[in-house]
Amino acid sequence: MPNDPSPTARALRTLEILRTRPTTTADELAERLGVTERAARRYVGILREAGVPVESARGPHGGYRLGPGTRLPPVHFTQAEALGLVMAALSGRPAVTDADDLVGAALGKVVKALPESVGRQAALLREYASAAPDPYAAHPDPAVTSSLVEAVAHRRRVLLSYRSESGNAWEEEADPWSLVVRHGRWYLLCHSHRVDAVRTYRVDRIGAVRSTAQGFDPPAGFDPVAVLEENLGTGWRFATRVVFDAPLAEVAPWIRPPMGRLEPLGDGDGCVLVGSTRNPDMYAQEWLARVPVPFRIDGGAELRAAAAALAARFTAAVADHRPGSRPATG
Repeated sequence: MPNDPSPTARALRTLEILRTRPTTTADELAERLGVTERAARRYVGILREAGVPVESARGPHGGYRLGPGTRLPPVHFTQAEALGLVMAALSGRPAVTDADDLVGAALGKVVKALPESVGRQAALLREYASAAPDPYAAHPDPAVTSSLVEAVAHRRRVLLSYRSESGNAWEEEADPWSLVVRHGRWYLLCHSHRVDAVRTYRVDRIGAVRSTAQGFDPPAGFDPVAVLEENLGTGWRFATRVVFDAPLAEVAPWIRPPMGRLEPLGDGDGCVLVGSTRNPDMYAQEWLARVPVPFRIDGGAELRAAAAALAARFTAAVADHRPGSRPATG
């Protein structure tokens, strides 16, 4: 079942309705929002608490209306800010050049609302710049994301449904600590009560979110980006352990956080990478193969097998297969 918008989103929608309809009754507002009259009155209350002057009048022609002269403050962009906004949108979502795209439609409205002197360059940039789709990017459901943001902000435990890449599905309780965007993907960093451990979940794989009345406190001194980086390489099916014959400072620039945790060896002359993976072939072919430092796979039978298969493929690729040729000798 799709998620309901957050109270904040409902309140903003209420404001939009009141701006376009001079007087709106509670039942009309409830119908437009798809909620009960009691809930509609609550969203009006949220607007009033935020300082928006919403007046109410009784009688056959009564209802809610915005106070006289109510205007939302205008948003001003410099040309550099407008170009930066378009560039950021193109970088994160190439489809914004398409008017049918959700973000593209919103960006188009922003560009059209800009003064000519500022908006002209932004419009040209959007029209003529092209961005290649990122095969690893994923765009989660805005309603799911909104519900998670609300729960993170108010520190409320959530009930969520999740489907892994392999197709396994489950439901669980979780304390949502933070949302982190990394390389085009949105992650929920949370404490999972199902396994009583820290977990990182792809937001685009979360099917439903429901906030509960149970509160929580995130860890003291919590750094969401650092914790995410640390946990991306843990908890997968196949363990990995790779020893490098070079100092940690020389190896570190070539190690991606999902590969695991890089630590110095006791003798100080090398370092070791300890982690896990769901895909040993990808780990060997795309990650280890590009590290220009001597190493040995010290643990993980699956990773060793994947590396051996890769080595055999490359050995066969450079062998001299001409008729009558002899193997090269040293």
